[in-house]
Amino acid sequence: MSVTTSDGEKSIKARNYALAILVVVYTFNFIDRQILSILLNPIKTDLGLSDTAMGMLTGFAFAMFYATLGIPIARFADRANRRNLIAGALAIWSGFTAISGLAQNFWHLLAARIGVGIGEAGCSPPAHSIIADYYPAEQRATALGIYSLGIPFGIMFGLFAGGWINEFFGWRMAFFVVGLPGVLLALVIRFTMAEPKRGLSENMVDSGEQPSVSETLNYLWRKQSFRHMSFAAALSAFVGYGFVTWAPAFLIRSFGMGTGEIGTWFGLVLGVAGGVGIALGGYLADRFGSKDPKWYLWVTAIALILATPLMMFAFLATNSTTSLLAMALPVLLGNFYQATTFSQTQGISALRMRAVAAGILLFIINIIGLGLGPQMVGLLSDLLSNHFGNESLRYALLVCSLFNLWAAAHYFAAGRHLKDDLLTEG
Repeated sequence: MSVTTSDGEKSIKARNYALAILVVVYTFNFIDRQILSILLNPIKTDLGLSDTAMGMLTGFAFAMFYATLGIPIARFADRANRRNLIAGALAIWSGFTAISGLAQNFWHLLAARIGVGIGEAGCSPPAHSIIADYYPAEQRATALGIYSLGIPFGIMFGLFAGGWINEFFGWRMAFFVVGLPGVLLALVIRFTMAEPKRGLSENMVDSGEQPSVSETLNYLWRKQSFRHMSFAAALSAFVGYGFVTWAPAFLIRSFGMGTGEIGTWFGLVLGVAGGVGIALGGYLADRFGSKDPKWYLWVTAIALILATPLMMFAFLATNSTTSLLAMALPVLLGNFYQATTFSQTQGISALRMRAVAAGILLFIINIIGLGLGPQMVGLLSDLLSNHFGNESLRYALLVCSLFNLWAAAHYFAAGRHLKDDLLTEG
């Protein structure tokens, strides 16, 4: 009996340690991704670049490689050691982040950002697969919610670090300071984190057979819950990426705020409210979904409906204090989708397709959310500028926030089908 207890305690310690260190890895992921946004103006001035060039560096150059390479890397993760893959990916994107500080022209920086995108593609799919093997279905949304705290934490620290390091030491030093520690963290991952047995949390037997990417896609697409859930998450990300990208410009244009103020206060809104939202969304999904599976997704649908009018109020505010305070609750509610969407995707997937399933989901989310969200806000702002002038961005963001209602409808539809689609046997 003592041996069994000891083994159980070791397993719990191993999974808790894995989750904790993966949160740190994901935080670095978003620090290195987000830091460029706060450094756009000094880089543009120093290198003499256009807004179009900076737009490519922040969007297409990263998103194209990040989204498309995520799937083949995820396929490799479904047959290889996932811990080693994460460690290698972390070293690559951290190294390229640091190298960004050496850029002398647009092409140098473009190559570095592509390197960051390639490295970061190897983070979440294997991490989701590891967490799914460590945590049973009734705890998985909570665990993935904790993992996803890396998003708001990374964005917040990226804004803080980039803004203040640039103030004192310049934009090049900012890249060095946030990039180099990730290389050391990669070594910690490689030599201290355990690789779990596939199917550990569910006592499933791993057949060792790995479906192809097309077989995995066909498998997922036959499940109506995944169709609705993936599109709903993409629409939520569409609103979220558009908001995160353009809210600082909105605060500057409409209220005359400085970049230092924005980095501090907007960073706190995204970091604190966003972090609470991700963790709370995962917890509530597990609490209600364990009784009836449809509530894993219906909790998110309700949150998005509540978030929409609150976000509209934030964009219609007449002063910066009211606007920033009003953003907190919709940011919290708007992050409910993260944990449960990733969790249920793991729940409907077979053992050797879980990393690829996460890669496919991330591809859909990032092509629509990261690729189209910021672009649509910008296009609408230009279209509305003749009528609203300098306030056009306010109304472009307001219109795009309505896409959360579309996302909520798909989450309700996905919830109706989830019970039939969840995997109950190996």
